[in-house]
Amino acid sequence: MEYFAQEYDVIVIGAGHAGIEACLASARLGCRTAVFTINLDWVGNMPCNPSIGGTSKGHLVREIDALGGEMGKAADKYSIQSRMLNLGKGPAVHSLRAQIDRREYSAGMKHTLELQDNLDIRQGEIVDIIKLENGLWQVKTRLEALFTAKAVIIATGTFLGGRVYIGDISYESGPDGMFPAIELAQALKKLDIPLRRFKTGTPARVNRQSIDFSNLEQQDGDEETVAFSFDSKNPPENKVCCHITYTNDDTKQVILDNLHRSPMYSGKIEGKGPRYCPSFEDKIVRFADKKRHQLFIEPCGLNTEEMYLQGLSSSLPEDVQLEFMRTIPGLEKVQVMRTAYAIEYDCVDPTALKATLEFNDIEGLYGAGQFNGSSGYEEAAAQGLVAGINAALKIKGEEPLILDRGGSYIGTLIDDLVTKGCTDPYRMMTSRSEYRLVLRQDNADIRLTPIGYKIGLISQQRYDKLLYKEKLVEQELERIKKKSIPLTEQLQQILIECETTPLDRGCKMIDLIKRPQLTYKVLTPVDDDRPDLPKEVFEQVEIAVKYEGYIARQEQQIKEMRRIECKKIPDDIDYNSLKGLRLEAVEKLSKIRPENLGQAGRISGVNPADIAALNIILETL
Repeated sequence: MEYFAQEYDVIVIGAGHAGIEACLASARLGCRTAVFTINLDWVGNMPCNPSIGGTSKGHLVREIDALGGEMGKAADKYSIQSRMLNLGKGPAVHSLRAQIDRREYSAGMKHTLELQDNLDIRQGEIVDIIKLENGLWQVKTRLEALFTAKAVIIATGTFLGGRVYIGDISYESGPDGMFPAIELAQALKKLDIPLRRFKTGTPARVNRQSIDFSNLEQQDGDEETVAFSFDSKNPPENKVCCHITYTNDDTKQVILDNLHRSPMYSGKIEGKGPRYCPSFEDKIVRFADKKRHQLFIEPCGLNTEEMYLQGLSSSLPEDVQLEFMRTIPGLEKVQVMRTAYAIEYDCVDPTALKATLEFNDIEGLYGAGQFNGSSGYEEAAAQGLVAGINAALKIKGEEPLILDRGGSYIGTLIDDLVTKGCTDPYRMMTSRSEYRLVLRQDNADIRLTPIGYKIGLISQQRYDKLLYKEKLVEQELERIKKKSIPLTEQLQQILIECETTPLDRGCKMIDLIKRPQLTYKVLTPVDDDRPDLPKEVFEQVEIAVKYEGYIARQEQQIKEMRRIECKKIPDDIDYNSLKGLRLEAVEKLSKIRPENLGQAGRISGVNPADIAALNIILETL
């Protein structure tokens, strides 16, 4: 029998990476918040790779942290191996990645939620959601408890309408054998939410004791590690090593001989899978000329023998999985602990959302994470943070947080989703940003911490720390502009060893730093009065000096982009009544309802002539 249980300001459905950030942000901004999850023991679960960060994803984690989110702090605390990727390239694509103790991370995040003021964390499956006549939202649990809220954030991950596929076997399920959210999917369809089916997958987990590591390539963590969080006092320690192996012709042949048994190729799976993280059988077909594929063998934690086979995602039958794994060096006698599977799930067409992640036509309802068509823990957490902030700000009657493409990867991620949509699970990449030289992971605090402070998620102490860092950077820039370095044999020797042109006279320190081959580190012997500053201060100065011209050019591009973005489009504009727009443009603009001229110009199917006409129309309104 139904009964009324409690009223909240914000209810979050799902306690994965999106739900965690959403409920914490809402609660920390003073809203009475509840988060519901099907199983409390799987808060912040990592059903796929037990890692956080990576190319472009490390940028997102840094930005989440800079705004006052939780993922970076937790990743530092439960990291078991840390590596900075892409160091052979420029600073724009340097990305931090950490192997995480999966179960410790989950338990730690659960405890963080339990300790948070204004937040109730509840185990319960939400089976219905309706909008009441008084404007409140009502959700119902399977146990028929009714809860109301002013705003609801849907962060269901891959649980919504979840169905697992392993060869010919398929059944309703969430990830890792959890219950799926079937009735909630039906309830959302009643709200006329445009749902579609996507698919993702995960590799098998195998027993460490059954792996022969003797001929595998060892992959250690960095000697000098770096934290994700700008607030972490100590960098994480490397506690494990990973290993690399490769598939071969025998592996490929097993796949090809059994391709007809894959639900992907038999037509059983309808959902669209991730383009940039395909299943192993899909890689064999798509890259038929490739002799071998690299695989990473990674620990799932310190207190488990489970190992993750990165790069070996599959939906083939269990017997075929075992057969092809045992053709791989090191895995000849491997014992599977968890079979690989594909999972199909419901998600929303993200063009139905605003840049705040609130639905265009459904007030008080927000989407976040894989529900919005994205993939990845980091993308999910970023959206959860923005959705939680905006739900709270709306309830408090304050201006929403809208991050643009010129200020953050989070802004790029959300703008891509709500403006361009996605036909397969969206994955963040550095190439998606036009302004990646400015949007580096090293300066995320400088870009976003003032915003987090203004909102109320960053403390005064942390904000003051940022201001002091900026002051030190400014002072160091002034020092190297004035600092004269005399011509000495020692300096000439450094220049020769670094393969850069020798000098015929002394010069300013800044002129040496500008050279691509020279760094603060190699110039230490000739910089006799260098102040004792944090490493990140020298990093900021060196990047600013070496890339000064490029950064200035991108900042000018961002300024021009924002000038166009300032041209707001009225919420109630009727595109069908406007003259000068093509029918396709009217259709796309009416559906997506862009908030400004810049966003309108990024919509597929809206061309420059449409934007010019719309600009003229806006001038007359």
